[in-house]
Amino acid sequence: MKATAEKLENNEVLLDVEVDAEQLDKAMEQAYRKLVKTVNVPGFRKGKVPRVVFENLVGKAAIYNEAVEIVVPEAYMQAVEETKVEPVAQPKVDLVQVEEGKPVKFTATVRVKPEVTLGQYAGLEVAKPTTEVTGQDVDSELQKLQDRHAQLVNLEEGVVEQGDIALIDFVGRKDGVPFEGGKGDDYSLEIGSGSFVPGFEDQLKGVAIGGSAEVTVTFPEDYPSEELKGQEAVFSVTVKNVKRKEVSALDDEFAKDVSEFDTIEELKADILNKLKEAAEQRAKYQVNNEAVRKAVENATVDIPEEMVELRLLEMLDNMERRLQAQGLDMDKYLQYTGTTMDDLKASLKDDAHRGVKTTLVLETIGKIENIAVTDEDLDKEISQMAEHYQQEPSVLRKILAGQNQLEPMRESLLQQKAIELIAASAVLTESTEQAAGE
Repeated sequence: MKATAEKLENNEVLLDVEVDAEQLDKAMEQAYRKLVKTVNVPGFRKGKVPRVVFENLVGKAAIYNEAVEIVVPEAYMQAVEETKVEPVAQPKVDLVQVEEGKPVKFTATVRVKPEVTLGQYAGLEVAKPTTEVTGQDVDSELQKLQDRHAQLVNLEEGVVEQGDIALIDFVGRKDGVPFEGGKGDDYSLEIGSGSFVPGFEDQLKGVAIGGSAEVTVTFPEDYPSEELKGQEAVFSVTVKNVKRKEVSALDDEFAKDVSEFDTIEELKADILNKLKEAAEQRAKYQVNNEAVRKAVENATVDIPEEMVELRLLEMLDNMERRLQAQGLDMDKYLQYTGTTMDDLKASLKDDAHRGVKTTLVLETIGKIENIAVTDEDLDKEISQMAEHYQQEPSVLRKILAGQNQLEPMRESLLQQKAIELIAASAVLTESTEQAAGE
């Protein structure tokens, strides 16, 4: 087989392919053996009709057509491999020559990965993120620990306060008329959680157990229901019961109950260390993101629409899987948010375009910098995944190989190495606010 590649405009390549006559002969025999099983000829068992008789009966054209369907796809894939082009869409194939005893000739016009013109990607200036952890941060974490381990106590009397869990009945009305979804019985509402319409929970503070209140709210402009967005409604609410969190004192006994430490000071020290580690991780993430964002902005590339569409489909597929994990589907999500699939695609298109460009830029930097992903790198990544999923690395590798995920993993690791290279060379600068505070 012979193949040449000619660059065209708009990220297209013209492949000129010639397949040996012998390959066509073999494909003709394959085609005959396939088609002969589909034809009934009097005097012959099905599938046992001699080729000469079969050709006279159905004509050689049918065999040629079937042979082309065998030869061309295989030859196209081989041509792609030999010419090292990287298609991003299905090819447009034109047959040039299909004759018995002669080579098969065809052309394939295909959209390919675009060339990237890199700008500056090393030594980029990036604002230095703050990694400061204060005593207030530690106190906030301790308070969260208190809340998580608090006991809920039923109040026999009293009024609703911030942080209480109120058991309520409610009926909502707009212009005096109850509306769909505005009624609830025995609903547990944590005051201050922000789970209801803004203003609803605040107006329940001070209402006595067993008491009622008229709560007036205005639905946000972005509320999912078209009938309610931006509209005023009045809820009749009855507070049936109130539970209040009873937190433990921050002492050594508390530390022993909620951790492996014997004293509250040891617990505080551990929280401080963990907060510092988390701050360092966030700072690294911010530097990586900002450096990559600038490197991508500095690059120039003409991205084929097919690549954006493919990334968009991947994003929608991932989104649908997340919705399914929450017990929803795409149709219900669109109905709830009052949008259409076209609206959703339009809202995600810029992110898809940015994602494709980022991938292309990182791949190009990887090539220029001779970044390689070794088998050891891949084994390490699989081992970490196996530990997370409590699986044997060898078993996980076989699963990933069976799902054709090993090569995508290599590509992902290469991109991560490119990100680390860009970030490592970044010049961290103090922001105006940081400099003023020092």
